Amino acid sequence: MFISLKNAVKKYGTGEAEVYALDHASLELAEGKICVILGPSGSGKSTLLNMLGGLDTLDDGELTIAGRRVSGLSGEQRTDYRKEDVGFVFQFYNLIPDLTVEENIEVVSDISVKPLDLEEVLDALDIAKYRRRFPKELSGGQQQRVAIARAMIKNPKLLLCDELTGALDTKSSRSVLRFVEKMNSQFGTTVVIITHNEAIAGMADQVVRLKDGQVVENCANERKLPAAELVL
Repeated sequence: MFISLKNAVKKYGTGEAEVYALDHASLELAEGKICVILGPSGSGKSTLLNMLGGLDTLDDGELTIAGRRVSGLSGEQRTDYRKEDVGFVFQFYNLIPDLTVEENIEVVSDISVKPLDLEEVLDALDIAKYRRRFPKELSGGQQQRVAIARAMIKNPKLLLCDELTGALDTKSSRSVLRFVEKMNSQFGTTVVIITHNEAIAGMADQVVRLKDGQVVENCANERKLPAAELVL
């Protein structure tokens, strides 16, 4: 199994103020699939994403990704893991305003071990025509596609998307999701989308629901839809 999470525990606070962000959560995800993780605010979605991305560590339990025991890595090893294996796409793009589209992507490409071809990524996301523009000259949907390109250029094994459509209108959201879908099919990248938008679950191979830090549902999607057909 590509991702294996077993009895994961993450706590914050002490004594009466102690809160379980992850409460003995267990989860398995297959390689090359799209997984959508749903849940209300405070359910543990962001904490889970931080663990999958090596941004934080578990208090207890075990996390293995692509054969690497992430839960046992040191701080330096987690940095290498993020650099080599994980691409991140966040809600608010996080592009560097003084760099062009091409330069924003090259910043990551230049420090990657086995980057994808820049032209291939630009073409796949239909942003080659914007390559000389700065972020302020792009729409929200266009900026998010650049953010996806920046994450994909490093050729990650795992693409993590945190509320990637949260700041977009319906048309732009559908467009961005179509390109995430394309990255998955074209490059075989495993994709995990963290969201509160139930409609996005329609495009997933696997749907996971969290509540109070626990996995309350984990099932295959028997009626998977193309992203272009989602009713957002």
